[in-house]
Amino acid sequence: MKAAAPRRITLAYTGASGLPFGLRLLECLLAAKVHVDLVYSAAAQMVARQECELTLPTQPREAARVLGERYGAREGQLVVHARDDWMAPMASGSNPGDAMVVCPCTMGTLGAIANGLADNLIERAGDVMLKERRPLVLVPRETPLSAIHLENMLKLARAGAVILPPAPGFYAHPKSIADLVDFVVARILDHVGVSNALLPRWGERRGAAPPTQSA
Repeated sequence: MKAAAPRRITLAYTGASGLPFGLRLLECLLAAKVHVDLVYSAAAQMVARQECELTLPTQPREAARVLGERYGAREGQLVVHARDDWMAPMASGSNPGDAMVVCPCTMGTLGAIANGLADNLIERAGDVMLKERRPLVLVPRETPLSAIHLENMLKLARAGAVILPPAPGFYAHPKSIADLVDFVVARILDHVGVSNALLPRWGERRGAAPPTQSA
C-alpha cells in the first residue's frame, strides 16, 4: 500500500552556509501544497543576509508574511515559530508532523541533536522526530569533517536520521547554480516523500545503467 504524501513538514534553517538550498526547498514544499512549520536560528538570519541578500524577520508573523508572499504560500500554509516557542506543535511527540528537514544544518545543531540536548525548538523538534521514528533529514554543509563530526553523523544515522550532504551529481548536465541547488533539493524531497520533477532521474535521459565503481 502506497504511503500517504506528507501533510505537514517541519523545516529548520541554521547558520551553516547553504541557505539557497533551504529557501528553494521551502518554495517546492509550498508548491506541493505541504503545510510547513518553519523555525530558524539567529545565525541563519545572518547567513540569509550574506548569501541571499534577504532579511529574515525576527517576529514570526512578519516572517510568515514576507516568506509567504515571496514563495506563494496559501493562507495558513506557512507558520513560522520562534526558537523558544515550546508550545509549537513539533515540540511534542503528540503532534510532531510527518517529517523534518534541517537545511542547512550546522555541526553544532547536528551534534546537539545527536546527543539529545534539545536546548531550543530546532534541537527539540529533531529529538522528537527520532524518538517518534519519524523521518529526519539533516543537510550538513561543512568541509573538511572532523572525527567528532563523523561520529555524530554515525550516531544519528544509527538512530534513524538521514544524513544528506548537499553534494550534487553532474550526470544531469547542470547549466547553472540553480540546477545544482535543484539536484540537492530533489533528493531531500524524495526522502520526505514529496513528489517532484526537478531533475531527470538516472537512466531516464539515456537509458544507461548506473556505472560501477572500481576498487
